[in-house]
Amino acid sequence: MIELRNISKNYPNGVGALYDINLHIGKEEFVFIVGPSGAGKTTLMKLLYRDEVPTTGSVIVDKINIAGLEQQQVPYLRRNIGVVFQDYKLLPRKTVYENVAFALQVTGCPRSQIRRKTMQALELVSMLRSAKQFPAQLSGGEKQRACIARALVNNPPILLADEPTGNLDPATSWEILQLLDKINKRNTTLLVATHNKSIVDGMKKRVIAMESGRIIRDQQLGVYSGNL
Repeated sequence: MIELRNISKNYPNGVGALYDINLHIGKEEFVFIVGPSGAGKTTLMKLLYRDEVPTTGSVIVDKINIAGLEQQQVPYLRRNIGVVFQDYKLLPRKTVYENVAFALQVTGCPRSQIRRKTMQALELVSMLRSAKQFPAQLSGGEKQRACIARALVNNPPILLADEPTGNLDPATSWEILQLLDKINKRNTTLLVATHNKSIVDGMKKRVIAMESGRIIRDQQLGVYSGNL
């Protein structure tokens, strides 16, 4: 499903972000990417939805080297990859329903399908009752649920979540992770970048640890024993 081959990433200012990354993630896996700030987690995630391109190496998603895509092909890639951000990125003047529906509108989805798909996504994340509310009226957990609905509304086979609990209290963080686990069990490949050790330990999934732009540990289905 996802494979990174000999990936390195250097920014124009000379800063190195990733060094010789090799990684394989199978279909329908749930994987945590952990490490301190500056470890390279966000850069790695950005490579997967083509917000960044590697300096060297190949990023293979569903047998396609997305690093070599033409710019006009990128929107088609992103229809198959949902992304959840720490800072939500909800449109403040649109309701929850409108935020989720907008993700379909920009892809040219027929109007006859937009309402059905939007309502299905909101139901999945338990946000139907908040469909008419604006982002400013929502709690942090509700905002993140709305973001997850938006990321899922195109029914992508891959979901990336970059620090999805970074702004949430422990109880709400656990609720969001349980929701992501539910989504994974609906046959979605899931990658979660985080520095929250407690939720990683509680979920007992595969853990890929990064430090200074390198993968230093890959633990299958266990408790993360390192420091974040």
